[in-house]
Amino acid sequence: MAGGEHLEPAGTVEDRYGPGALLTPANAITILRLVLSPALLVMIVREPSSWAAAGFWTLLALTDGIDGHLARRHGTTRSGAFLDPLADKVLVLGALFALVAAGRFWIVPVALIAVREVAISLYRTQLGRSGLAVPARPLAKVKTVVQEVAVVLALIPPTGDQHLVATVVLWVAVALTVVSGGQYLLDGRAAATRLGHRTASV
Repeated sequence: MAGGEHLEPAGTVEDRYGPGALLTPANAITILRLVLSPALLVMIVREPSSWAAAGFWTLLALTDGIDGHLARRHGTTRSGAFLDPLADKVLVLGALFALVAAGRFWIVPVALIAVREVAISLYRTQLGRSGLAVPARPLAKVKTVVQEVAVVLALIPPTGDQHLVATVVLWVAVALTVVSGGQYLLDGRAAATRLGHRTASV
């Protein structure tokens, strides 16, 4: 531009989607995942090992990465921070329990994963009310991926009809889920202790 002047756009994407925004592209994809999850669960119960169910599952699982990318690009929101974990839990736990109902998985490992996920979600909510935000460790992301792999292995016909491979991966997911949950509890306790020390020193 002449004179070294640079024209800035009237409003950046980050300006449009502030922390209090609800109707964002990331939230739209998250809500779509929530809405479509029941249809997937019906498919799993009716025909647990099928390429259609495996493809639908993979598509919905991939939307988690897409809405995460959009959230980082457009700016995170409080509604997204609530909706995204909710959609993930509905999709993953719903698929796991649907596979239990279809006779593909044993209830015990699925129940262990469910208890951990619900407990950590409640604990995260408690920390949030105290003004604490504890970031997830890389192991938590790994356990989510392994949970998703266990589901897809139970859905695709080559491994779905032979339960051993999917079951082994499911138990690996259980171990990672429990360990990552313990890490989060320790990190939350440490964060609460640091907050208490800062409050006492003020």
